[in-house]
Amino acid sequence: MGSRQVTSERTQVSSAFTTKRHDQLREKVRAFAESVVEPRVAGMEASRSVEVELAREIARQGWIGVTIGPRYGGMGLGHLAKTIIIEELSRVSGALGAMAQASMLGVAKILHFGTEEQKRRWLPGVAAGHYLPTIAVTEQSSGGHVLGMTSSARREGDEYVLNGRKVFVGNSHIGHLHGVVARTGPGSRGLSAFLVEADRPGFYLSDYRPTMGLNGFSFGELIFENCRIPAANRLGAEGEGLSVAYSSSVLYGRLNLAAVSLGIHQALLEETLQFVANRWHGEVALSNEPTVRQKLGAMQASLMTARVLAYHASHLLDEGVPCDAYLMNAKLQNVELSLDSARTAMEVHAAHGLSADRRLERLVRDAYHIYAPAGTSDVQRLRLAEVALQTTSHRSEWSELLASELRASSAALRAA
Repeated sequence: MGSRQVTSERTQVSSAFTTKRHDQLREKVRAFAESVVEPRVAGMEASRSVEVELAREIARQGWIGVTIGPRYGGMGLGHLAKTIIIEELSRVSGALGAMAQASMLGVAKILHFGTEEQKRRWLPGVAAGHYLPTIAVTEQSSGGHVLGMTSSARREGDEYVLNGRKVFVGNSHIGHLHGVVARTGPGSRGLSAFLVEADRPGFYLSDYRPTMGLNGFSFGELIFENCRIPAANRLGAEGEGLSVAYSSSVLYGRLNLAAVSLGIHQALLEETLQFVANRWHGEVALSNEPTVRQKLGAMQASLMTARVLAYHASHLLDEGVPCDAYLMNAKLQNVELSLDSARTAMEVHAAHGLSADRRLERLVRDAYHIYAPAGTSDVQRLRLAEVALQTTSHRSEWSELLASELRASSAALRAA
């Protein structure tokens, strides 16, 4: 791919929201992605196995701790910085961008629901790159219906005994600390959240199975068979598991996935521009064909819209402004627009785009992987309809309930 300068469009959008520290961070992540990650992408595609060492190298940069405050050894740069890190990694490798965002999602549950003791025990290690956290909510039989889960956690003295399975867990096979939501009682107040170390007796991993895209990213199943954990590993009060699941998904998951889509989207446009610059239709350069230019213009417009939505939502979240709807829309539009551009890129490349040795083929596969997690586009539209109809199920938005923490992080960033 080679080193590239930031496009003028990206610079203009960034300047409306970012500080100098954000811009420096972008340059650092881009340099790492192009020099360290890119040379290993082909090997990841060929082996289709979990990329462990690159994940560790990314963690050692301190980027997983971007939203962790300096008090616990983190960068304390907030959600816009998080978006930039994920975007730049995903531009080179959707798999590694997905890895980073999944661990950043795992951070959320500890930041917002962990006790001071839990934060001191785990967050410095996460920030230093020693531990990769995950969050495990989804089950095979219930899918996105969180209240339909059947995994259980039974209290026995000073311990809980976990039984059940979790699927589609990001970083399943490389995570050290799994945030697991399980049923401790009936109804919506019968879910609780726990921190489960990967070396606990009774914890197992299913065999890793490669997926359509994001080769190198583990996205698998966790199994609990009479897995005992200390009661001190419970996150929040018993019965707060639904809040842990929903708040992590809304505040982190949707924006994180928007950032992955954004990075892939940028790569789709760059790949298409490179293709048309080197091909001719008779005596006319492909880049000068009116039909091709229409398609390039559509891709550029989509990318510009997607970036503004992602950065604006990130900025609102950093400011502690109620913005759940903007987070939903950022995920919805980034996914849909990137898929539109993926199809347009394939139209421009025509049969050339079908070749498995071309980068475009990988980018298209990776783009489709971002559709379902944290709610499909249909789910986002349903939630946005609730906003329009003023029939939202929560009294307050998650971004409002946690606004004091977010505002404190934003104030620390401005003071730095």
